[in-house]
Amino acid sequence: MTSPASDIARRLGENAEAVCRRYLSRGRREGHYWMVGDIRNTPGRSLYVRLGTSSDGGAPGKWTDAASGDHGDLLDIIAASCGHASFRETLEEARHFLSLPSPPDGPRNPAPAKAPTGSPESARRLWAGARPLIGSIAGAYLAGRSITNLSNGDPLRCHPHCFYRPSDEDAPGTRAVWPAMIAAVTDLAGVLTGVHRTWLDAETKEKAPVAFPRRAMGHLLGHGVRFGVSGPVMAAGEGLETMMSLRQIMPRLPMIAGLSGAHLAAIAFPDALRRLYVARDDDPAGAAALATLHERASQQGIEVCPLEPRHGDFNGDLQALGRRAMAASLRRQLMTGDRLELH
Repeated sequence: MTSPASDIARRLGENAEAVCRRYLSRGRREGHYWMVGDIRNTPGRSLYVRLGTSSDGGAPGKWTDAASGDHGDLLDIIAASCGHASFRETLEEARHFLSLPSPPDGPRNPAPAKAPTGSPESARRLWAGARPLIGSIAGAYLAGRSITNLSNGDPLRCHPHCFYRPSDEDAPGTRAVWPAMIAAVTDLAGVLTGVHRTWLDAETKEKAPVAFPRRAMGHLLGHGVRFGVSGPVMAAGEGLETMMSLRQIMPRLPMIAGLSGAHLAAIAFPDALRRLYVARDDDPAGAAALATLHERASQQGIEVCPLEPRHGDFNGDLQALGRRAMAASLRRQLMTGDRLELH
């Protein structure tokens, strides 16, 4: 006896091309396969979905990503496309697509409750629905700030239609939906606890003309946006662009963005950490965060070394000085053994 999920997956396979046209709309049919970049509907040819039974007996609807080696069925495609946080949501969406009724007992698969606004669950759903950064408007926004060395492994994505709640300080008629750069906030174990949003204007490739173009949601205290794997030597700072600017010069050094002076001061220290470079902003909040970090770290035997920008913050340095001059400025501030991290 087959399970309800297996039956739905089979039915989806019988309608594989229609499913692909709906949920992998950036791909196209080539022979007996639907070709697309990846499970998140990126343009390309790495992922292929069988549209009929193959010569080796492969069932329709099965897919393989040649780049990553991942594989699965059309329920995986629907889950990734819709950014579902639970399998129950995916089954409901699949039933809706196939025009199937909900289970007669109802409570076994009730409609998913909406996550509370600003909660970690809401943040996880937003992150799941975002798309790769490279090639997006968010990538263009960063390039305008001389941040061009990017990787799809970075904790950054782009959401094409991110809700913005206008405030009393916004002009009347301010749009409620904009593209946004989404950054994942994680704890020491790598669990996503929140996200940071930077709303963008698709025409100017700059921040959106709203009163508060940057907002975070979820649980932030102690956590941050992490670049690289934690180690004995790391760097920390307030802003995303500050830390990403340093990454252009020191791509191998693990880093964390705290997203504000207060949250930077409260970041949790990895067990292996022995030296922390603090990329402080040249303002009172940056000085206060540095002092608090120094006091906390000294109690755990962690050395704290400030990194001082020449133009307010390190994105200012990157744009004003260029990479070579910025690297020379940083070289004078790093411990001798850590200068090998310079690009």
